[in-house]
Amino acid sequence: MKVPDIFAAAKQTQFSFELLPPLKGTSIEQLYAAIDPLLAFNPAYINITAHREQIEYKKLPNGLLEERTVRKRPGNVAIAGALQHKYGIPVVPHILCGGFSKSETEYALIELHFLGIRNILALRGDALKSEAFYKPHPQGHEFTSQLISQAKNLGKGNYLDEELENSTPLDFSIGVAGYPEKHYSAPNLAHDLLMLKAKVAAGADYVVTQMFFDNQKYFDFVNAARAIGITVPIVPGIKPLAMKTQLERLPQIFYIDLPEDLAAEVRKAKDNPAVYQIGIEWAIAQSK
Repeated sequence: MKVPDIFAAAKQTQFSFELLPPLKGTSIEQLYAAIDPLLAFNPAYINITAHREQIEYKKLPNGLLEERTVRKRPGNVAIAGALQHKYGIPVVPHILCGGFSKSETEYALIELHFLGIRNILALRGDALKSEAFYKPHPQGHEFTSQLISQAKNLGKGNYLDEELENSTPLDFSIGVAGYPEKHYSAPNLAHDLLMLKAKVAAGADYVVTQMFFDNQKYFDFVNAARAIGITVPIVPGIKPLAMKTQLERLPQIFYIDLPEDLAAEVRKAKDNPAVYQIGIEWAIAQSK
C-alpha cells in the first residue's frame, strides 16, 4: 500500500518509525530483534534511512596518507525487501541525491519495484564530513526536485536509456523532508519553504518534517506552507530524547532548538534511563 492511501484510509492517528540500517557486518537478525517490540504499536509503515559514502585517510608506512572511500552501512534496498517480506508492512526506503549518479538511482528504483516496494522518501542528503559544502555527484542530482522528476519520469516509463524497448512504468509514492526550523543551508525559512514548494510541484505526495521539540514551530510551519499553496499532508517527525549528550549533539547535528523547560529537566536527570523517561513524556505531551 502507498503512504498516501494509508493516510486516506486512516480513521485515527497513525504511527510509523524510522530505522537506521545496521553497521556493515551486523546480522539482520539483530535488526529484527530491534523491530519486533515496535510491532505492538501497529506501525502503518517503516522508514529506512540511507547513508552515502565516507572518505577516510589511512597513514601508509612512508608517511603519506591514502584516501579511501568506504560505506559503513549496507544499502537500504535489500533491507527494505527483507523487512516488507518478513513483516508485511509497507516500507519507505530513503533515496539520496548526494553520492549517487542518476544511473545508480535508476537501478535502485528498478530493484525496489521488483521487490514490490511502492514508496520512497526523496532527499538531497548532506555534505561529506570532508567537504565544507554539499557537492552533488558529477552525474547525479543537485536538488531533490530533480530526483523526484527522475522518479516521476520512470512512472511514465521514461528510462535514462531512451532506446530501451521494454520500458515498464515504475510507480512510486514520493515523500520529501520539511524543516520547521529551516534547512541548515537555507538563508531563511521563507526561502526554504519555496524549495519545499518546488519539491511538491515536481511530484512529492507528502512531507515528513525534521524532528522538533516545540509544537508551535510545527504548527507555524504548516500554516506557512499552506499560505504559499502547499496542500499535501505534512507529517510531524517526533523523536524522544534518550541521552544527556543529545542536549548538545542534536542542535549541532540537526540545527534545531530544544526548549529550556525540556533541557532543564534533562540536566537534572540522574542517568540516561531517567532522560529517556523525560523524553517519552515530553514527546507524548507534544503529540497532543
